[in-house]
Amino acid sequence: MGWLTEWRRKRVLQKHRMDEALWRAATRGFAFIQKLSSPQESKLKDLVLLFLADKQFTGARGFEVTDPIRLSIAAQACLPILELGLDWYSGWSGIVVYPGDFRVRRSEVDEDGVLHEWDDELAGEAMPGGPVVLSWDAAAHDSKMNVVLHEFAHQLDGQDGAMDGTPKLGSRGERDEWARVFNDAYYAFERAAASNRPTLVDAYGAGDPAEFFAVVTESFFERPLALRREHAALYDVLARYYRVDPASWESSNSGETAAPRRRRARRRRSTARPR
Repeated sequence: MGWLTEWRRKRVLQKHRMDEALWRAATRGFAFIQKLSSPQESKLKDLVLLFLADKQFTGARGFEVTDPIRLSIAAQACLPILELGLDWYSGWSGIVVYPGDFRVRRSEVDEDGVLHEWDDELAGEAMPGGPVVLSWDAAAHDSKMNVVLHEFAHQLDGQDGAMDGTPKLGSRGERDEWARVFNDAYYAFERAAASNRPTLVDAYGAGDPAEFFAVVTESFFERPLALRREHAALYDVLARYYRVDPASWESSNSGETAAPRRRRARRRRSTARPR
């Protein structure tokens, strides 16, 4: 029923227009949006209108998700799919916004059959089939991370059925190249993080390939020149996947630096008991 979806989307764009004052206010702090060309920005605005019509925002703990908040989240969430299209966010509709960080109960059985339980304190979480859960405090005020880009990268990663650092790719050749380049970059990054060496990409990504993909996506859109300088092959496969070249949006005098970023640590409490 693709024709029906397209008809509905055309109707949305016919009936709704972006409030320019609200758009400027909601995106003022995002350099990666300010550097888009006029055609790219117009395309992003249309995509955001469709996104807002397709997704349902819910405030948690009594939090009011205002129009500026919805637009701020949507603008960032739609940048990675600027050339991919809204269908890459299909199969889920919920976005839950907490006022601040939130706790999620975890459990895991180790190889000895011992059940470990703990509370994760999170700024964001993406789940297969949705929802995407975000802390507005982190989204609005934490300069050391972009939780919106991060969690929506996880959603894209999961489009092939698994959040494993390998998003849905086309040909066998693309998958083989991704595996080679991405794995080489991840294992080198893992060694650097383990040695406490400064890294361009957030050290949080050393946790597993899925987290590496998410933090690399943050750098790809926020600091593309630095990523291309330090990890050219990785930058190239990301550019082919996302079908955009953010480094071309930057000027050579942009002042972008390659200073390492450190994510706020997640606090964890754990208990263990025999299974």
